[in-house]
Amino acid sequence: MSIRNLSYLFEPTSVAVIGASDRPRSAGAVVMRNLLAGGFKGPIMPVHPRHRAVAGVLAYPNVDSLPLPPDLAVLCAPGAVVPAMLESLGRIGTRAAVVIAADADKDAMKAAAAPHHLRLLGRGSLGVLVPRIGLDASFSHISALPGKVALVSQSGALCSAVLDWARPRGIGFSHFVSLGESDDIDFADVMDYLANDDQTRAILLYIESIGARRNFMAAARAAARNKPVLLVRAGGVPDDHQLGTFLSEALARPEDAFNAAIRRAGALRVNDINELFGAVETLARAKPMKGNRLAILSNGGGTAMMAKAEMGDPDGGQIAELSEETLRKLAALMPRGWTADDPVDLGVDALGKRYAETLRVLIEAEEVDAILVVHAPNAMSDPVEAAQSVIDTQRRFGGAVLTSWVGEEAVAPARKLFAEAGLPTYDTPGRAVRAFRHQVNYQRNQDMLMETPPAHLAGVAAAKGTARLIVERGLTTPGGLLNEPDAKAMLSAYGIPVQPSLLAKTVDDAVKAAETLGYPVALTLAAADLARKWDIGGVALNLETAEAVRQSAEGILRRVKTQRPGTKVEGFTVQTMVFRPHARQLVAGIACDPLFGPVLVFGEGGRAVEVVRDHTVGLPPLNLPLARGVIARTRVSRLLNATGARPAANRDAIAEVLVRLSSMLVDNPEIVACDINPLFADENGVLALDARIRVAPWEDTDLRHFSVLPYPAELEEPARLHDGSNVTLRPIRPEDQPAHADLMGRMTPQDLRLRFFGQVRQIHHHQMARLTQIDYEREMAFIASRLGKDGQPETLGVVRTVTDPDNQRAELAVLVRSDMKGTGLGSMLMDKIIRYQKSRGTKAIYAQIMAENSAMVRLALKCGFLRQKSDDPDVVEAALELE
Repeated sequence: MSIRNLSYLFEPTSVAVIGASDRPRSAGAVVMRNLLAGGFKGPIMPVHPRHRAVAGVLAYPNVDSLPLPPDLAVLCAPGAVVPAMLESLGRIGTRAAVVIAADADKDAMKAAAAPHHLRLLGRGSLGVLVPRIGLDASFSHISALPGKVALVSQSGALCSAVLDWARPRGIGFSHFVSLGESDDIDFADVMDYLANDDQTRAILLYIESIGARRNFMAAARAAARNKPVLLVRAGGVPDDHQLGTFLSEALARPEDAFNAAIRRAGALRVNDINELFGAVETLARAKPMKGNRLAILSNGGGTAMMAKAEMGDPDGGQIAELSEETLRKLAALMPRGWTADDPVDLGVDALGKRYAETLRVLIEAEEVDAILVVHAPNAMSDPVEAAQSVIDTQRRFGGAVLTSWVGEEAVAPARKLFAEAGLPTYDTPGRAVRAFRHQVNYQRNQDMLMETPPAHLAGVAAAKGTARLIVERGLTTPGGLLNEPDAKAMLSAYGIPVQPSLLAKTVDDAVKAAETLGYPVALTLAAADLARKWDIGGVALNLETAEAVRQSAEGILRRVKTQRPGTKVEGFTVQTMVFRPHARQLVAGIACDPLFGPVLVFGEGGRAVEVVRDHTVGLPPLNLPLARGVIARTRVSRLLNATGARPAANRDAIAEVLVRLSSMLVDNPEIVACDINPLFADENGVLALDARIRVAPWEDTDLRHFSVLPYPAELEEPARLHDGSNVTLRPIRPEDQPAHADLMGRMTPQDLRLRFFGQVRQIHHHQMARLTQIDYEREMAFIASRLGKDGQPETLGVVRTVTDPDNQRAELAVLVRSDMKGTGLGSMLMDKIIRYQKSRGTKAIYAQIMAENSAMVRLALKCGFLRQKSDDPDVVEAALELE
């Protein structure tokens, strides 16, 4: 992952075309034509051994004869000569190249480019377009209009189709990038570059496959914090999973893991290119919503019902249930005989005044988060008048308003008014509802992006010692499978309630175990290599006597010998029967995705789990809000509500199970699979009846690494100030937001001005959230914390670095509370961050300091920073080389 030299690809001052040609329809001819037609201002230099000129431009016989090193080279030559061409280009100083040939030798190509830090786009790339600077270094049949949206695609054919589709619709691009085989430059590199490009409003991705997850996730999360990231994934992953030894491994399909990763990255996945561009326009125009409840206002019942029918899965939003007060206010505005309902039917004769008055009522209704206004043209209404009334009302009272004026010629002027007013509008109610769902999902994903779960849930620190003993014992067993008592002991150590069980090696032992536990009992075959014991009658329930236990145990042994000969039988597990008549049967577990690493699985459990297939996947680490989101994405979540005489299940207890599984996984990365099935859940909480866990020695691969780094508790350390008082230096957490706000509030205006390079009147909630909710993959903030006089934690100071994707340089900022100066805190924080950046291999730390901030300048010089030349006399630039 690197943005090194990408500026030469996206902002070149000169371009060479290797293999330029006048032969019609050849790549060399099309690239030359596009470069010349695009209006690129720099030199365009064709290279061909036999042509004196190409497309009327003086040609050069080889790379060495070029009059200057080109910033960018487009290689239209045959694949066999590409490595040699790259070697020549790198030697003369070229730093970026587009490789058109799909048959070039990948290893030879990269070996030729690497010594010169020559970045490669391709193999098999269509090229790159940057319309703003007139760069069309592609062999596309059509050029791109300038715009504010960047599209990055692995498919060259898709690139051509999108350009053909977008131009007549007036859709423009800031960048248009065809990755080809992504041998060097990949999605992560381009996202990192575009995330900080002020000409790009949104990043659109067309993904066929992802080669390196760690780079992708870090780049996607960083980019999504700055601007919308939307994507289409071609084809998805075939659902060919079969149930194996562990249920969770079968349920955690790669497609589910991909969707979980995109949600956690704060991006939005849509189904096709039409939706992709529709969604980015929606996110650009639509006003923020406080929730997911949509009210529909229409002048016709049919179009409104079309919109309501489109809503579908409540996970992507729901129709608002209007309160009695809202319906009463609406009734006062409607003709006599109006029927109160949702959608709200204005009647075919509705004029602009009725639209305005009813829309205001819905905007002010507490139970409504967004309003879709639908209009079908007829002889009794004026679509333009109605549209203007909606625009005026929204401007005056605010609210998240979407519109759908159905039709073509009659409503075209109204749609133009909406576009000019910046209100999202759609030609059908169905598209409008899909746009609303995009907003809901995107906003929820953005909320997920800002969640930084702790590594540990309160009260589980003592579990580590117990867990380590169990894991080490499991690593010595065949296949790493824990026996059921050990698996339950592990869960219990992390606070997950379990139904105790005893392991009995023989039939006689099973009878003794039953007598010890008390009747009635459940008896289950203990055989680690047999996943579904029900299939062979390996489970017996409600056994009330010793004789019943003996007969059941002997019957189980006979059946396993007949139906599964060769099964390694370890004996039986015996547990007391559980009577919880209101319990729902759930499944929770852990699996490892080949690309995105450890994942958590949740859904409906029991014997029919493989038939029902109601489950979802989440990425660890989880906190309670994230865990509740995982639960909400399943159908069984609706069954957790109260129905009739059956009380609602305790959702917080269920969510806590997922959080505790997450903590267990953070502490014990050797865990590769875990099943809890069934997990009983009712009004009294949860209970794990059956548990299986598999462990394996740790490996440094994507399969075992978390996609989202947990809170790095190992970086916490004690420190002592000059006055002898103790503080803790530790990474910042989201829950530090109140203390961080207090820190800012206790700074003098002068100190804030020196830190933020200007007067700071107010730091808003979302800005404070951004300071405390960080991605540990790319940035770090250490705070000095201690308990205040009121017993609450207080933040005394903070040091922060943001590291570039190449890990070459980190930008530094320090803030010490105004009343804590002279305590040695600033030096402690600087020492802490320098040690941290050294440990991650960063090359250098840079700081910009206001020249009048003499105390900070002295501190930087004391810590080894050296002054650098600055173009601004009011700013001191300092750098600390770490190598």
